[in-house]
Amino acid sequence: MKERYGPWALVVGASDGIGAAFASALAERGLNVVLVARRLALLEELAERLRASHGVDTRVVATDVGTSEGVEAVARADEDIGLLVCNAALAPVAPYLDLTPAQLDAVLDLNCRAAAHLAHAIGARLVARGHGGVILLSSMASNQGSAQVAHYAATKAYLRVLAEGLWDEWRPSGVDVLACCPGLVRTPTFARTNPAPLGMLVPPPMSADNVVREALAALGRQPVVIPGRRNRLVASFAARLMPRSALVALASKQTRAMYPTESRRPAPRDGADA
Repeated sequence: MKERYGPWALVVGASDGIGAAFASALAERGLNVVLVARRLALLEELAERLRASHGVDTRVVATDVGTSEGVEAVARADEDIGLLVCNAALAPVAPYLDLTPAQLDAVLDLNCRAAAHLAHAIGARLVARGHGGVILLSSMASNQGSAQVAHYAATKAYLRVLAEGLWDEWRPSGVDVLACCPGLVRTPTFARTNPAPLGMLVPPPMSADNVVREALAALGRQPVVIPGRRNRLVASFAARLMPRSALVALASKQTRAMYPTESRRPAPRDGADA
């Protein structure tokens, strides 16, 4: 891992949840880590923990990559980056027409534009040196549209398709690209959305550590990974046996069951949880 994807990993959306789990797993494997998110205190706490536990170097970049200035600040990192993990996301749960134009743009800026520009900037460096990797955090929501998360799901479909294309485009240059498509994940971000109890048909939330473990195992082997055996079974069954209209209706029903009121939910950042 260190030889192919080191010496530095750049983790965007690292303050907690999946991003923090990626940072910890990579540090455990000997990679130095650049930690990027908006919340400075959480980043500094994580950086100190990684240095103490794994003896790696860390650097903290407290910025908002949903802005062009934030993306430019991260892209200018002068460390020898060998692995990029794009995890930061906005995930509003609300009827589409309840979102303001500013909210629509904010989701596109963070979920799509930031990942696209960082993959472009860091990817050029990886291709030039002949090895490295990029992990884009997509979601099982990318497999179909769903009511109440239509905009979010569409951005995650963009990331999955982008990763698939880059996986083939950059593979001859020695650069591995992966779309990680988790289902529900037990993170602070997920907890803040206050979901209703899940039905029996919905796979239970995974731990962030298990999502990261499966993603790192898949990197360099395939373009897309759905962490969790039950999640993979559900996705395979739905894709093969359900008409598209039924698949969309089922996903929408499950989302409405988790968030039964039509009121606008928080638009959590620094983690792509579902």
